[in-house]
Amino acid sequence: MDNLTFRYNILLVEGVHVTNLSSHLVFILFLLPFLFITASNIGILIIISVEKGLHQPMHILYCNLPVNDLLGTIVILPRMMSHILMDPSERYITYVECAMQAFFGHVCATTSHTILMIMAFDRYVAICNPLRYPTIMSNNMVVKLSAGAWGSAVVLVGILIGLSVRLSHCRSVIQNLFCDNASLFKLSCEDTVINNVYGLTFTAVLLTSSLGWVLLTYLRIARVCFQSKNKATNSKAIKTCSTHLAVYMIMMVSGFATILIHRIPVSYETKSASKLILHVIPPSLNPIIYGLQAKEIRQRLFKLIFKSKVNSM
Repeated sequence: MDNLTFRYNILLVEGVHVTNLSSHLVFILFLLPFLFITASNIGILIIISVEKGLHQPMHILYCNLPVNDLLGTIVILPRMMSHILMDPSERYITYVECAMQAFFGHVCATTSHTILMIMAFDRYVAICNPLRYPTIMSNNMVVKLSAGAWGSAVVLVGILIGLSVRLSHCRSVIQNLFCDNASLFKLSCEDTVINNVYGLTFTAVLLTSSLGWVLLTYLRIARVCFQSKNKATNSKAIKTCSTHLAVYMIMMVSGFATILIHRIPVSYETKSASKLILHVIPPSLNPIIYGLQAKEIRQRLFKLIFKSKVNSM
């Protein structure tokens, strides 16, 4: 492989800093959450698909989260884990693969916000307009909203990555655990003002609209609950909203922690840990929070487990 090919087509990923003695242990520490994320999210998708009683707008909407978590995990973790077992000088990735990894990684991060915004709207309609809920949140509307959540993410991230791919690059080292947009445009020696402006604007608009929408919907839900004298209805509303808020808060705290750490002078290891938290913690906790907290999913899960035990006896 000549120098020209390496410079323009093959990149070296810095990856996780590990010693030869600890590489297998670190690999196992990543493998366990990867297996849990994959198995739990696939399990929930199967339960919702098989059980006709779960074919409701709320659960159909929720299916977007496991799909998103699975896609984000499969795009990032397997290659990163394989690099852990390699010599640091052999952690190669092609430029095309790097751009694709960055694209899907950012799509998943963006879709996490758009999906949770739609789910907040779903909870608002269910609590504030319960009589109109079947009409407003029909299966057809849920499909349209889900398509809008994914479609808007694909278009916005496509522009983001496209602005970076257009640049010529004079460097060949990805100073990161995996490829993302910042890693791509940092390979270039050209002016990246446009990339920075669009990236910061995109992030600011996404976070502001996400926070604003969720805050607005829950303020209205809180007002309805405060005015209502029905304790049973209020209790059900709180229980239903608590799962959504828990998932949203975990995502936002992990995201803001990553943004903050990258704005202050810290070690490479600290920055790496913050990114791992963002890509491991939310996908691991989401199926636990929603799968076990949602009564219908929990009942179907226990029912399937109980049946399998009876059949095996």
